[in-house]
Amino acid sequence: MRTFKPNKFLTREEKEKIVAAIKEAEKQTSGEIRVHLEKKTPAPVLERAKELFFKLSLDKTRHKNGILIYLATREKLFAIIGDEGINQAVPAGFWDEIRDIIQKHFKDDNFSDGLVEAIQKVGEKLKAYFPYQTDDRNECPDEVNEGEIGK
Repeated sequence: MRTFKPNKFLTREEKEKIVAAIKEAEKQTSGEIRVHLEKKTPAPVLERAKELFFKLSLDKTRHKNGILIYLATREKLFAIIGDEGINQAVPAGFWDEIRDIIQKHFKDDNFSDGLVEAIQKVGEKLKAYFPYQTDDRNECPDEVNEGEIGK
C-alpha cells in the first residue's frame, strides 16, 4: 500500500524516472519543469500550486517559461501551473491535455508514469516554443521536491 508521506510516496526508482524525464525535456528547451509533492494542501489545490510556483521561484525564469506540477498525496489532487510566457505560447486546451494524461495514470495508481508522460509532453511543447539555446542555463534544480514549504 502506498504511503501518503511525500518523501515515501514515490519509490527511489520512480523519482529517478521523473528526474530523468525532467532532464531529458530540459535538454531541448530553455523551459524549467518542477514537480512538488506535499502530503495535503492547506488551501484549494490550484491556489496552493500558485503559491508554491512563486515560493520555488518558477516566476523568475528568463523567458517566463517555468512549469510546476503539484501533487497533494493524501487527497490525490494535483495542479499544473505555467508561467505567462508558456501560457501565451501554447494553444488553448494544452493544459487540459496534460491534466488528462495525469488523470488517466493516477486513476490506476500509476503516479510516476503519469508524471513522466506529462513531463515528456510538456517538454515537447516547450521545445517548439522555447527551443534550447547555447547560452541557456539550468535555472531550477532537476528534482522531485517533497514536503511542506512555508504556508
